[in-house]
Formats: sequence, C-alpha cells, structure tokens
Amino acid sequence: MLIVTLAVAVVVGLTLGLFGGGGSILTVPMLVYVAGVPAKTAIAMSLFVVGVTSAVSAIGHARAGRIRWKTGLIFGAGGMAGAYGGGLLGPHLPEALLMAAFALMMAATAIAMIRGRKTPSHDAARTDLPIAHVVVEGVVVGVVTGLVGAGGGFLVVPTLVLLGGLPMSVAVGTSLIVIAMKSFAGLAGYLQSVPIDWPIALYVTAAAVVGGLIGGQLAGRIQADRLRKAFGWFVLVMGVFVLSQQVPPELLDSAWGRAVLAAAALVAVAVAAYLLSVRRGRRQRGGATRVPQLSQTDRR
Repeated sequence: MLIVTLAVAVVVGLTLGLFGGGGSILTVPMLVYVAGVPAKTAIAMSLFVVGVTSAVSAIGHARAGRIRWKTGLIFGAGGMAGAYGGGLLGPHLPEALLMAAFALMMAATAIAMIRGRKTPSHDAARTDLPIAHVVVEGVVVGVVTGLVGAGGGFLVVPTLVLLGGLPMSVAVGTSLIVIAMKSFAGLAGYLQSVPIDWPIALYVTAAAVVGGLIGGQLAGRIQADRLRKAFGWFVLVMGVFVLSQQVPPELLDSAWGRAVLAAAALVAVAVAAYLLSVRRGRRQRGGATRVPQLSQTDRR
C-alpha cells in the first residue's frame, strides 16, 4: 500500500501546484483510508506534510518578491498560537468528531474551489494593516488547522486580500508562509501526545513536494479553471464519504436514522443545485470579475 499512498501523495502535491490550494485537504483521508494510519496520527502527519510542502513552495515566491513578510509573520504568529492550542486539544477529542469536522472542512474547501475566487471590490489598495483583526483571524484559522490538520489556504488567502490589502498573487505567496508556520505549530501540539510514523511521513512529504513542483510547471500550460472546479466536486464527494464513515452503525438500523440520513442527502443535493444555479446566473450576467490566471510560479 506504500506505493499507492505515495502515488496519491503526488496527486496531493500536483493539485496544490495546479490550483494554489485544496490538495492538502486530501492528505488526512489518504493516510486514514489508503495507508491505514489512525485518524489522530494522520492529522499530525498531515500537519508535517502540509508545513514542509508549503515552506518549499514559498521559496519561489520569496525569490520573485511575492511575499509580504510583515503581514505574513503577524498573521502567522496568530495562526501559530491557535494551531498550537488546536494541536493540544485535538488528541483529546473523539476520532469520530475530528473526522466529521474534517469532512465539513472538505465540504467548505470544495465549495470555495467550485465557486472560484472573486476580485474584492474594496480594500485592494489598503496601506494600513489592521493588526488586531489580522491576529484574531489568524488565531481562528490556526485553531481549525491545528484540530483537523488541513492548511486552510482557502481561508488564509481571502483574509490576506481583504484585511491585509494584498494583491492576489502576493496573498497566495504570503499564505504559504502562514500555512507553514501554523502547520508546524499545530504539529508541535499534537506531538505532545500523538506519535508519528516518521518514515511514512517523510516518504509522503517527499512525494507531495515532487507533485507540487510538477504542478507548478504544468500551471499556465493547461486550462486549470475547469480542472479546479472538477477537483472541487471530487473533494465534495470525498467529504460526504468521510462523513458517512462516521455514522454509527446503530443509526442505520433504525427508520428514524435512515430518515435523517435521507434528509441530509437532500440538503446536500439542494446545496449542489444552488451552486449550479449561481454559476449559471453569473454566466448569464456576463460573469463576475475574476482574478486572471496565475502564472506557474504564482500558483502554490
């Protein structure tokens, strides 16, 4: 199964390189359902994989001057505090609860990828930095990262754009520093009580980094927008699968439980239909202003 795990890890890195985010959300399910790693250990390993991959990916952005260090370090400091707290708390929570929270995180990531990123209508040229807001946002996002082991780039980038007033390409580069900082802080919290299989972690990290480099080279050469949306739907399906695995068996044996699950499925279908209707409405109105496709060095 190690070969399959490494192959999926390359795909994780590839999606990070192609779409600028979203791939790390597959790391925990890959480790749990493919490599057979316990959920809490998988979250800790995911924090290591995401942290290293983000740090390596940030090198190219730093060389190109697309990292706003002051904003990134302030946001990252708040993120580290939240992530460390989440990493301390996570090992003491039931695995089913953590995996259910992770499934919801997958759904949120998928919706963000399907809808795409809009250009903000204000604050684009902000010169002042609302430090208090940035720190609070960093702590909140950090707690999420520390608990579920995902980088949360889809949360970090919009925050840097709206609160930090960064251009999108600079926000993407800066977010990698933030993600790396809070991932390592969350890992430090988990390591207090959760052991890690370091050989597997290092193999998976190396494969993800290779995939990220390949994705960076492919970005800009292919139509990534459609692939991003298709990947978003895939992540949404995977999120539903992960969530379904946390349903107690006794719930399936009762008519009431089956009715609740059927209602949840209908809600999911309604959300999907809403997303499709929003996309159609945008096309009919000529579409909202979107950020131009990032170059291959921008997309991390």
